[in-house]
Amino acid sequence: MHATTVAIDLAKEVFELAYADAQHRIVQRTRLSRRAFAHALDNLGPLRVIMEACGSAHYWGRRFVAQGHAVRLLPARDVRPYVRRNKTDRTDAAGLLEADRCGEIDSVPI
Repeated sequence: MHATTVAIDLAKEVFELAYADAQHRIVQRTRLSRRAFAHALDNLGPLRVIMEACGSAHYWGRRFVAQGHAVRLLPARDVRPYVRRNKTDRTDAAGLLEADRCGEIDSVPI
């Protein structure tokens, strides 16, 4: 897998991850429990991590920055127009990648 970016839809129990390559194409999708998620990104090289801004996103963002990842938090209201079809965890992760690709959305500071 040659992913450069991972979009993470955070939830209480299960996290949805969408990995994209340098051309912004989704190369892999993963659904992880909270425990598995805590260990999953420890094993990867430096990535660009995209998440919707929320209370837990700041916690995870600080943790990813400490591991050497580049983190970008996007306001949920600005990501919503990029989510296609019905709102699910899977489509939210893909919408995060689209919103990041656009580049016009201001990030929330961690």
